[in-house]
Amino acid sequence: TDIPVIPDLEEVQEEDLAMQVAAPPSVQVNRVLTYHDLDKDLMKCAAFQTLDGEVDLKLLTKVLAPDHELREEDVNWNWDHLFTEVSSELVTEWDIGQSERED
Repeated sequence: TDIPVIPDLEEVQEEDLAMQVAAPPSVQVNRVLTYHDLDKDLMKCAAFQTLDGEVDLKLLTKVLAPDHELREEDVNWNWDHLFTEVSSELVTEWDIGQSERED
């Protein structure tokens, strides 16, 4: 009764669905919104004007800093220059502290 059976090739092909991959869904994207568009939508959308239906965020959204004020240029740091600048400032502060103690 425990005789192993060699499966037919047709049976193996039907059972091998786990190795097949489904095609991904296709989603059509028309355009990506810019920060400016998102800012305009933020002011129009009532969902962002209150928090939990109780806290009024209108004042906060009016005074948020615009994107161009938040962006900074990337500045490369030179370790030797930065170390010299910081140590110089510390020595200057230490000298000022010493002179104030002497007076």
